[in-house]
Amino acid sequence: MVQLQNYINGLLVPAANGQYLPNIEPATGQVFSQIPASDAQDVTQAVRAAEAALPAWRRLPAEERGRLLVRIAELIERDLEPLAQAESQDNGKPVSLARTVDIPRAASNFAFFGTAAQHFASETHFQEGVALNYTVRHPLGVVACISPWNLPLYLFTWKIAPALAAGCCVVAKPSEVTPYTAFLLSELCLEAGLPAGVLNIVHGTGPVVGQALVEHPSVKAISFTGGTKTGEHIARTAAPMFKKLSLELGGKNPNLIFADCDLAEAVRTSLRSSFANQGQICLCGSRIFIERSIYEPFKEQFLAGVAGLTVGDPQAADTSQGALVSEAHLEKVLSYIELAHQEGGTLLAGGQRVQVAGRCAGGYFLQPTVFEGLAPDCRVNREEIFGPVVTLTPFDTEEQVLAWANGTEYGLAATIWTRDLNRAHRVAHALHSGIVWINTWLHRDLRTPFGGMKNSGVGREGGLEALRFFTEPQSITVKL
Repeated sequence: MVQLQNYINGLLVPAANGQYLPNIEPATGQVFSQIPASDAQDVTQAVRAAEAALPAWRRLPAEERGRLLVRIAELIERDLEPLAQAESQDNGKPVSLARTVDIPRAASNFAFFGTAAQHFASETHFQEGVALNYTVRHPLGVVACISPWNLPLYLFTWKIAPALAAGCCVVAKPSEVTPYTAFLLSELCLEAGLPAGVLNIVHGTGPVVGQALVEHPSVKAISFTGGTKTGEHIARTAAPMFKKLSLELGGKNPNLIFADCDLAEAVRTSLRSSFANQGQICLCGSRIFIERSIYEPFKEQFLAGVAGLTVGDPQAADTSQGALVSEAHLEKVLSYIELAHQEGGTLLAGGQRVQVAGRCAGGYFLQPTVFEGLAPDCRVNREEIFGPVVTLTPFDTEEQVLAWANGTEYGLAATIWTRDLNRAHRVAHALHSGIVWINTWLHRDLRTPFGGMKNSGVGREGGLEALRFFTEPQSITVKL
């Protein structure tokens, strides 16, 4: 039984109340570790440690801060295999996915922002013969980073790295559902020599630890990734306190597949964008709209691909679909499958819980599921399911598919498949999505802004946008 600890003021410590929460392995349904059941007093200790560390950390030259972040990146790369194994055990995803995506990206986040801090420039404006105006960007101070369970270390580091690079000190809360790699990161930070209090990691539940962080008067900004309802609650709490907010929330992403696409590539990538990480990625395309003339060929090839997806033990080399993250989440996804039947959908594939033999007999496995015949404005096509469930819908015109694609409260990401360059640009500009991929999916350049429109969030992460978020601009004018 692994017993995790908080990371406060450079030390690994239990919760002040001495209590722990069970942590369940999704693939087995069994408790494999315990996490601190922290509360407001642990948050207070962490914030105090961050406040004490802030003056020295913000004065440290960007090159030296960056060197420490790059060192953490190197340690993550060194420990890629044990971190991937831990991520798979904690989240239920195939270890092959954690090994090739989650852990390498976590290392890249630290390496990217460790070097980006040295190139972060401010503006200078010269008024001829009158004045020199220049902008200084100061670190905000103590900030909170709250991350989700679907890409645990990947998204945890995506928030922490730019905050530290900008000169802020951080109190971070990983999801209580997937806390393991955040704990392992704290051990790597100790090894890297990160100064005490610069990063603090407090484990516990959202209503207790998360709420205490959001409410704390010394926390100047909150970077949160998670559900839209939770984001609404954070905004209601933080707005009267004038805290800076970055909220990366839900999605109900459309794939628009035109008849002139590369059909084989569109099918191959749509399989990945539908079912990667068991559909538990906010960027997954759960609504697939196919131009009517190629609807049947696309459906035939797509269903053949679905049939080839192997649901099984995340540790097995041939597993492409692991376990959903928790029993409660599995039940939620199953309820949407039942709703799809009620709304008149035709089940084309999947739809059932999977019993995996051996050690995973008690795990939370679900078949990749495909429906057709659902109205574009039904609940299954408007609400975020966040699981391996997709719908296929034929369309006749560009105007029709744009109306359907934009017909949800979300606007995070979209994918367009076409060989027509003019159409690709025209449709991309008409989509209400913060991110649009053309003939690809999940292609990420860390320099680009990341975030959604409408109820998919507030603000942008990534690149200079993240460094700007964690800093406060100050305009200074010198009369000549």
